[in-house]
Amino acid sequence: MLKEKNAVITGARRGIGRATVECFAKYGANVWACARKPDEAFEQDMAELAREYGVWIKPVYFDLMDSAELTAAVKRILAEKLPVDVLVNNAGVPHGGTLFTTSAAKLQEVFAVNFFAQISLMQYFGKYMLRRKSGSIINIASVGGLEHEPGYLAYGSSKAALIWATRSCAKEMALHGVRVNGVAPGLVSTEMGAYRTQAELDKVLARTPAGRMGNPEEIAEAVAFLASGRASYITGEILSADGGRL
Repeated sequence: MLKEKNAVITGARRGIGRATVECFAKYGANVWACARKPDEAFEQDMAELAREYGVWIKPVYFDLMDSAELTAAVKRILAEKLPVDVLVNNAGVPHGGTLFTTSAAKLQEVFAVNFFAQISLMQYFGKYMLRRKSGSIINIASVGGLEHEPGYLAYGSSKAALIWATRSCAKEMALHGVRVNGVAPGLVSTEMGAYRTQAELDKVLARTPAGRMGNPEEIAEAVAFLASGRASYITGEILSADGGRL
């Protein structure tokens, strides 16, 4: 499905990002697997996936909150003179807090990672894709950006902004052969999907007809579909992968 495609995937160390790297490799894609800090275990994991699926996977390290590091990482990738066919903006940070318990500093921190860094990567790689008149960008949003629940001001607002940007940028780039879509996961079994109390978890599960958490692999499959030629007529879509969450 993704044979000989080259993809940049952020937040590749664990959770949905790691599952997406493996899913893309399984379907034949090469990957620049982006993480914040160098890690021997991560590099070994990526090397094992590359051997298993017969592709190359190159770890790339940068902090999304450091614009200089982000820019340098993009330049390193583009300097390889290989086509960048897909960008998966997966990395993000969670935060729970109400209007009166969320500081301005925390709001800025969450937006820096969940929104501004994603936009920067879309600008860098999107400009490259426009020149090639081909490419697919998938932003990992959240049902938290579609719902209006109290207690997640910074996180929900940042994801809502990303959803708006996804739809807007899709319209900008559609005529130039670049598709921009989003996936909005519901409750997924990852570190970010962990709730503070069992009562909070039970409340969300009660609103989920599937009656369970999703798996990172299920989200990764949705991302792979949107990245592939099978979704060639889909752009500006926010695909909710949430077990039917009400």
